[in-house]
Amino acid sequence: MPIARFEPHDDFLRVHFASGEGPRHADFHWFWLRHNSELDRHPLTRERIVCSSELPFELRPRHVRLTEDAAALDIDWGDRSDGQVSRYAADWLRENAYAADRVPSPAPPSDSAAITVEASRLDEPLGRFAVRALQRTGALVVRGFGTDTEALIDAIGGEGLSVIETHFGRIEDLRTDNTTNRNTDQLGYTDSAVQLHTDQPFLDRPPRYQLLHCQRPAETGGDNFVVDALAAAHHLADLDRPAFDLLRTVPVTFHRKQKAFERVLVSPILDFDAPGGFRIRYSYFTLAPHRRPFAEMEAWYRAYNRFAKLVRDERHQYRFRLEKGDFLIYDNWRMLHARTNFTGARWVRGVYFDAA
Repeated sequence: MPIARFEPHDDFLRVHFASGEGPRHADFHWFWLRHNSELDRHPLTRERIVCSSELPFELRPRHVRLTEDAAALDIDWGDRSDGQVSRYAADWLRENAYAADRVPSPAPPSDSAAITVEASRLDEPLGRFAVRALQRTGALVVRGFGTDTEALIDAIGGEGLSVIETHFGRIEDLRTDNTTNRNTDQLGYTDSAVQLHTDQPFLDRPPRYQLLHCQRPAETGGDNFVVDALAAAHHLADLDRPAFDLLRTVPVTFHRKQKAFERVLVSPILDFDAPGGFRIRYSYFTLAPHRRPFAEMEAWYRAYNRFAKLVRDERHQYRFRLEKGDFLIYDNWRMLHARTNFTGARWVRGVYFDAA
């Protein structure tokens, strides 16, 4: 049967077959396809003449196209001086489909409009709407609420959540000229970029929710972004199960050391058995040096970096800018959050919440 169409992805090629017996579609890793190219066989004996170890693992094709009769795919790998392409017959792909009719776990969502609402358009109490949104999507951006943080705390607290005071205080004034909070010697009080992380991973029970309420936007930069780490974990498990297994079983050390505060906690990054449900602890700036057996250290770094690259991919992020009076509230057990660097007197107020 011919090939109906194909879909190139970052790590693999999905091939859809025309109707008939066998799989409707199949996924093939790019490296697997390159290793099985007919170009790398002896012209007389048809034996392999290239070992997979001789090929670059990150190789990606220059072009993929169907033949005119749709009976095969031609892939130009861009690595041959003679310009020849690899041809893969539809029947051969069907016969060797090792991931037939695979149903992948989707990548983390990125449409910021799906988590954004205008305060003036809500037809129910703000706190109730926010709590329901957190349960559904893990994050909510509300435009045009106003700058009264205490009123916002009251609205959210009315739905069974209470403010959690931390070593920063009850409300954090995230600004470069902060004089109101304790322990301000951390990245959040600078104008530097802060990459994706969860807050307070060094606590036995990190605060469940965080509110970021914009009092004054930056002159330039200072954009926010969040990532659904639960979706990212499922997506990683679908792409690279060994990496996923390491992230949920290998304990790492989080060490927060400031002038007047120090805390250490050891835990896996992904915890699916935590009280209250899934919990991620992820903070590159509070990680202590990794301590793994010599023979396991490289595998650990590959797993960690695979996840980091996945969540740092902008295609998997909700990205937005908070203007004066806007706020973001997110589930700190599920979501990663970050901001870009900025100029100007940006001022965002931070408040932690948990179940009352």
